[in-house]
Amino acid sequence: MAKVSEFFGINVFGDLVMKERLPKDAYEILKSTIKEGKCLDSSIANTVADAMKEWAIEKGATHYTHWFQPLTGITAEKHDSFITPTDDGHILMEFSGKELIKGEPDASSFPSGGLRATFEARGYTAWDPSSYAFIKDKTLCIPTAFCSYSGEALDQKTPLLRSMEAINKQALRIVKALGYTDVNSTNTTVGPEQEYFLVDKELYDKRPDLIFCGRTLLGAMPPKGQEMDDHYFGVLKPRVAEFMRELDNELWKLGVLAKTEHNEAAPAQHELAPIFTTTNIAADHNQLTMEFMKKVALSKGLVCLLHEKPYDGVNGSGKHNNWSISTDTGINFLKAGKNPSANKLFLVTLAAVIEAVDKHQDLLRIAVATAGNDLRLGGNEAPPAIISIFLGEDLTDMLNAVANGVHPDDVNREKMKIGIDVIPEFKKDNSDRNRTSPFAFTGNKFEFRMLGSASSISDINVMLNTMVADVFVGYAERLEKATDVEAEVNSIVKDVVANHKRIIFNGDGYSREWEEEAEKRGLLNLRSTVDALPLLKTNENVALFERHGVFNRAEIDSRVDIILENYTKTIHIEALTLIEMINRDVIPAITAYTNLLCETVNNKNLIRVDSSVEYELIKRLSAANKEIFSLTAELKSAVASSERSKDILEKATEYRNNILTLMADIRKYADSAESVMPKSYWPYPTYGDLLFKI
Repeated sequence: MAKVSEFFGINVFGDLVMKERLPKDAYEILKSTIKEGKCLDSSIANTVADAMKEWAIEKGATHYTHWFQPLTGITAEKHDSFITPTDDGHILMEFSGKELIKGEPDASSFPSGGLRATFEARGYTAWDPSSYAFIKDKTLCIPTAFCSYSGEALDQKTPLLRSMEAINKQALRIVKALGYTDVNSTNTTVGPEQEYFLVDKELYDKRPDLIFCGRTLLGAMPPKGQEMDDHYFGVLKPRVAEFMRELDNELWKLGVLAKTEHNEAAPAQHELAPIFTTTNIAADHNQLTMEFMKKVALSKGLVCLLHEKPYDGVNGSGKHNNWSISTDTGINFLKAGKNPSANKLFLVTLAAVIEAVDKHQDLLRIAVATAGNDLRLGGNEAPPAIISIFLGEDLTDMLNAVANGVHPDDVNREKMKIGIDVIPEFKKDNSDRNRTSPFAFTGNKFEFRMLGSASSISDINVMLNTMVADVFVGYAERLEKATDVEAEVNSIVKDVVANHKRIIFNGDGYSREWEEEAEKRGLLNLRSTVDALPLLKTNENVALFERHGVFNRAEIDSRVDIILENYTKTIHIEALTLIEMINRDVIPAITAYTNLLCETVNNKNLIRVDSSVEYELIKRLSAANKEIFSLTAELKSAVASSERSKDILEKATEYRNNILTLMADIRKYADSAESVMPKSYWPYPTYGDLLFKI
């Protein structure tokens, strides 16, 4: 069997391949573009395109595609072959620099939020040289940005690249002011941990709700859920282990740095975590990871569920966005070192993040606003909808000390002593982990835990990059003017502690007491997508993004409309699916079993045997069936009424307030009926089947 080192990245037109196949001058120009974010010299495009084509054909590729990320939540591809006809009836295999740099898909059929009229179809895909091309399914995939004919962003990648340029510009000012003269560029880096569920495909195919919605709309909890904590980090089941092995292999071939995999807390739930890489590449790789999770699962007779809350009563699935900033010389802005209070770059960056998160709580909540994630936030290991920062007591005390003009001595981490001589001693971390915090400092990075498992990581990183860049502007101006830089750093920390300490919370984010305390502090509690999304359009937020060239007002307006429309469409599909499941299967199933019980009662009465148990079941099931029938008719009417709303926010509000409430009421009665009916009568695989039969 081949070693991983022998096949890692074999399907990527990466640095080693470029160095081998490109002329030295072309390679150096392209390398400079990738490393330092310089504008690409288009004169080398034909050279790069030719080398890409030859490499891809040698790998068996027959087609190429501009691989892009429209606002659908998934990636898009339009495949073109390399063939070009000749006059003598033969073909040439060609691929030009023009075809590499620019593509022209139909933009009218992708979400635009009103940026484009449906009859105005032209859009452009533009090569992103900072993300390596790769081969997938015998097709050369070229990562690209996607914009409208008039230049507005219609995708996830374009604003992400803009935000990376914005924070690089301001972060360079910070490091230069602090004396790092050899730094030429900075990059935000991300390691997104990906949670997911696996379910047997035969069972999945019998659940219309999983097929159409990605989550169960009905389902009574089995006797056992996750309360024993025996699944978390448990031994992998053979089918799951085989799935993970093949997934690793496929991702490694694409250069995806898949590193850690394990069972998560809920039955049938798992996690994959990669090594950190540049944010843009991390976003591309996470899209590939989700795609290959689904593809590999099917090859193993499984289905991968990426919905944020596929099952009630157990953990939902998130995506932990581990974010940091580094220089091209290898310095991590958030690495505290042995003496954090004397590490000026660390202090300035930590202060900037605290101030940015406090000022822009709404943006972090908006970045994770989806119908699915609304179901997840606030319970079963998902953070609450209230944004706060966890620093740990040691780091919080250090910040307070610096703000008061005191610089603690070097941090001497306590050694962990377990009390067994044979176990080696090791040093404890400076702080514990807080699983209830949405935004936690975890060593040399911040972990944002609110992101839903199905979402692109681009949105949250656009927000983080932009809002930290904006705070960096003010800090850079102060540091550049300062005659005593160290004193100015201390002054910045003092100002942040005085004005933004309300956002720091090291306690239990699930507690009722924290919700009350957060309200006293003036922190936002945006419980749903409908509460959060309109805030993106405030004058303050529009000005923020326009200052840094990340979004203009039209792009922001369009994104609000797209997300709200997706929210209503998601719940609309769920409601129609539930109505169909109830009318076609659940009501007839309850009726059939009730009829059987009635026959049993009659037969028992004939021979004068007690039938009180059957009689009570008949009453209970008949009452439930009546409520289900009535509520389902009400739901159908409410859906029709909500669809008549022309204003998108009004429609989304009606879906949240009315449709979701009715769906929850129907489920309550249906799950109650399921819990007393034989499996032979219930029309769908149970939670026990779905969660434990892999």
